[in-house]
Amino acid sequence: MNDINDLGLPAYRVRPLVPQDAEAVYELMAAGEVEATGEIHIEPADIVSDWQRPSFDLATQSIGVFDADALVGYAEVVHGRRADAAVAATHRGRGIGTALARWTQRISVRDGSGLVGMPQPVGSAGEKLLRSLGYRVLWTSWLLAMPAGTTVEPQPLPAGYEIVTAADESELRQVHGVIEDAFLEWAQRERESFEDFLAATVQRPGYEPWNVRAVRDGSGAIVGASVVLLSGEVGYVDRLAVRKDQRGRGLARALLADAFAQADAHGATRSELNTDTRTGALGLYQRVGMRVTNTWQHWVYQS
Repeated sequence: MNDINDLGLPAYRVRPLVPQDAEAVYELMAAGEVEATGEIHIEPADIVSDWQRPSFDLATQSIGVFDADALVGYAEVVHGRRADAAVAATHRGRGIGTALARWTQRISVRDGSGLVGMPQPVGSAGEKLLRSLGYRVLWTSWLLAMPAGTTVEPQPLPAGYEIVTAADESELRQVHGVIEDAFLEWAQRERESFEDFLAATVQRPGYEPWNVRAVRDGSGAIVGASVVLLSGEVGYVDRLAVRKDQRGRGLARALLADAFAQADAHGATRSELNTDTRTGALGLYQRVGMRVTNTWQHWVYQS
């Protein structure tokens, strides 16, 4: 194929996505999640915030497959490594999923990686397709929730420490630094820019200041942080990290309890988070009473 966007699907119209396609992508992704897990986990704000990151170029890193004006398949690739894709159930078996997978592989090579992967619920149609195309599992992730009627018991902070709302740019930069330093201990990716962090937090549709919380030590330095999102009645901890030299003092548990309490105070009736085999944190969350509700695997292909 000379044109990287030529999917070899003559019965369909194919083009890069534009911001106005966000709602259609949400509906496509949500339908696939309901089919695979019985629930919707994504929300429109996830797509909008992802697409507005300065490091992401919708015109060159996304593709949509249309039947007349209806979006029936889509894919995107971030930094040449992380892909997301979906195909409408009514249009499967026509080569769209395979064409989109091959497109993500070409984009990955073009953007300098060659190793591209995407998450799929265990037992899903997407998982079966990727297995058939020679993908392999790189890690397993779990969605966990607090059982109804239970909460994380508050964890007392050491003397001199406090949990606050991170408000100004200086504090947000410290939060970003703590989170990135912690995540890059196990995540094999480039460091996220502060501008991308802002796109996913303060510039995210529906953002409120309480969404970003931080632990200050006695000197006033931020040594731990959490990002908690509210989606309907679900409080979701998107990020949580503690500086390496401050671990073992109960700060992570204190942040977790605080994040869920903040979400509850703003209308949440359910508390959730995601973790995976790379973090080693599954046991921590299970010990505070959380239970696995869904299991996903990250499937990768090396070109």
